[in-house]
Amino acid sequence: MRMCLCSLRDGNLQDIVNRGSLHDFLVSLHEEFGSVASFWFGGRLVVSLGSMNQLQQHINPNHTTDSFETVLKSLLGYQSGMGSGANDSVIRKKVYESAINNTLKNNFSIMVKEVEKLVEKWKSFPDAQHTPLCAHLLGLAMKTVTQLALGEHFREDAAVISFRKNHDTIWSEIGKGYLDGTLEKSSSRKVHYERALSEMESVLLSVVKERKIQKKQTVFVDTLLQSSLTEQQIVEDCMVFTLAGCVITTNLCAFALHFLSTSPEVQDKLYRELQDVLGSDPVSFDKIPQLKYCQQVLNETVRTAKLTPVAARLQELDGKVDQHIIPKETLVIYALGVVLQDSDTWSTPCRFDPDRFEEEFARKSFSLLGFSGSQTCPDLRFAYTVATVLLSTLLRQLKLHKLEGQVMDIRSELVSTPKDESWITVSKRS
Repeated sequence: MRMCLCSLRDGNLQDIVNRGSLHDFLVSLHEEFGSVASFWFGGRLVVSLGSMNQLQQHINPNHTTDSFETVLKSLLGYQSGMGSGANDSVIRKKVYESAINNTLKNNFSIMVKEVEKLVEKWKSFPDAQHTPLCAHLLGLAMKTVTQLALGEHFREDAAVISFRKNHDTIWSEIGKGYLDGTLEKSSSRKVHYERALSEMESVLLSVVKERKIQKKQTVFVDTLLQSSLTEQQIVEDCMVFTLAGCVITTNLCAFALHFLSTSPEVQDKLYRELQDVLGSDPVSFDKIPQLKYCQQVLNETVRTAKLTPVAARLQELDGKVDQHIIPKETLVIYALGVVLQDSDTWSTPCRFDPDRFEEEFARKSFSLLGFSGSQTCPDLRFAYTVATVLLSTLLRQLKLHKLEGQVMDIRSELVSTPKDESWITVSKRS
């Protein structure tokens, strides 16, 4: 295993800053040192895996925790469920997954209602009006996630706006400040971040206590309350879901609509599937598995945008990848953004081509990376459902058109986002 040179005090943090993001640093790291490489994140030694073969070797014996959740909890300073016994980790993971699955089934109508409100708004726009994807879709994601996670209190816009203020502060620092070490070097930013985190935890704790008294069984937090998790663990899982759920959902939807606006033939093919499967009926939870091409479009959106370019697991036991020994409790980075653009795995990797997922090899590779199948990150599964409802409702009523000359640059942090607002125009279907 080859190691990147670094300073004694900050490790490779300055190299990460110089590259612009952890993902960009990992791209250069694996180009120079191969598919298994190590570097120093501050004072901590980290191993990074940057090819499908090495990831497969490591992922198979390490199913007890979710790799994206491991990164997020580590950045938030949450330890419960990390480093504990394997059985406890498995139980907690299953409770989290069950909570998301239950809230999707129980509250699907809320999701449809919020999407329909957005589509009606877009239908009122004149054909030439520029529509800002990120701004509108963040609003959709925030309203959907807070209601499905925490309950009817977040039907009110004032509650969502207040929640969003702290959410944005926390995520902006998690997405960059922690990953490149700059947050620790700015006392004012750190105070602002810690205040937002404390206020958001206080709101979540209040919701947990209120729902516990009400004994309702409809949303995400209610399922957690039925389990053996402690109050602190429930607050932490609510934090992870509301943070990750909003950001992943927003950007999956934004990237999907952007790519569809630039690919009329893909948009038409998806429209035909929606008409064949749904006709004029609203999308239902039971119909979603029948929308095979829609799934391919979302898979290709995740791959092309490198939606979650970095994940990690804490090495639970001494392990081995190829001839490389990985000691117990080493943080192992999954350089997913590198693998998703690897020409050895994906033909023409920079091209948006949902048809590639008609091939068994592509589907299997995607599943091995944790983006589909039984190992899908629960927050991504939630985002897929929202995105499917959005595409099913929107594309049967409106056509999407790209703006001439607009190029979308991607910022790859913990979750990839457009560097600038992405704009499209829409027109009514005849």
